[in-house]
Amino acid sequence: MRVLVIGSGLGGLLSAAWLSRAGHEVDVFERLPITGGRFTNIDYKGFKLSTGALHMIPHGPAGPLGTLLKDVGANVKIVRADPMAMIRVPKEQNSADYTHGFHDITFHDFRKLFSPLNRIKLAILITTTRILPPKNGSMAQWCSRNLKGDWALRIADSFCGWALSLKAEDVPATEVFEIIENMYRYSGSGIPVGGCKAVIDALTDVIISNGGKIHISTEVTHITIENKKAVGIVADGKEYHGRIVISDIGHLETSRLYDVNALAIDAERYLASIRTLRPSAGVKICLSSNEPLIGHAGVLLTPYARRVNGINEVTNIDPSLAPSGKHLTMAHQCVQWEKLGKLQEEIDLGLTDLSEIFAGREYEVLLVQSYSGEWPVNRSSSGTDLTNRTPIEGLYIVGDGAKGKGGIEVDGIALGVRNAMNDILNSGKESID
Repeated sequence: MRVLVIGSGLGGLLSAAWLSRAGHEVDVFERLPITGGRFTNIDYKGFKLSTGALHMIPHGPAGPLGTLLKDVGANVKIVRADPMAMIRVPKEQNSADYTHGFHDITFHDFRKLFSPLNRIKLAILITTTRILPPKNGSMAQWCSRNLKGDWALRIADSFCGWALSLKAEDVPATEVFEIIENMYRYSGSGIPVGGCKAVIDALTDVIISNGGKIHISTEVTHITIENKKAVGIVADGKEYHGRIVISDIGHLETSRLYDVNALAIDAERYLASIRTLRPSAGVKICLSSNEPLIGHAGVLLTPYARRVNGINEVTNIDPSLAPSGKHLTMAHQCVQWEKLGKLQEEIDLGLTDLSEIFAGREYEVLLVQSYSGEWPVNRSSSGTDLTNRTPIEGLYIVGDGAKGKGGIEVDGIALGVRNAMNDILNSGKESID
């Protein structure tokens, strides 16, 4: 069958690679002059900076993205980060910031910060919650109900801010515990050698080698629907016909490409739900240094910073992402929806955090990147993702607007793509499981 893919972000290319490898005729349409969207590299002062993601795959080679890349035949080397994560805490236990010094503990040792009684309580809570996750409420509410003191909320905010670009109060507790379950299932993060672009280039090679086509600088302006079924698209004024249309631009943006009057009468609930979706927003600050600033390739969570949620330093695994003798360090912070109108203030607070976290160290701020609106961190904030299906037969959504349950960032995208591919291919009695 012929498949038309709108957008060449990670979700679109994963879908195109799988379907082209399965023998289907695939065309990918990208309005930008490059492929990869928010998951590729840009060259800047000799550094390979990412357009969005932090050159990191949350669950490494054994996670949803790592295994899907293997399934489609994409040649990508992913090196597991060790340690998985560290947590930077103040030396003075009652301190609320890093101004009086700090030390790092492993992610698995954060329980040591609790009293002996709370350690026992936390172990019981984590075990029982894995078996019976909370039915409602945010992660912040779960922390307030079950644990005393502000440490648990700080670590939840730091983790959610780093992994999801959300505060703990904005993430359902069920989603966080599904993510934790996936951490037990797949383990920790890994770095793709060559950065995000290495993944994109490998997927592009798979698509083209299997006869697929990628049309860059080509904008899709309309999805053609006949009898409530997607039958094609219009790109740069030219009509293309296909049996399946896959969109990598999210539910809301996709809905703007077709006539909603062509939908079934009962699709009003779907249209109402996509109008309420809120993209998550964030800021990334890229640093250059001559010496390592954190000294490992795992995540450094910073729960006592004003805004920065976490930091990674990928050149400890892949030196090619920076000029010879240099290191690339990237800090990420979520931006709450009500703060978007004061974005420069949020950036300034993040820069102040870094000046304290790396006090006495020499570094240069290379670039500050912000992600919101039509270029967000995630088109659907985690915990609010809709399914990959739409009310239109033959039209599917993939990417960060339709992640799989419990999926962090690009691994969530891979989970969503696998769900969509199974849905599509099951009709032809094929499965990617």
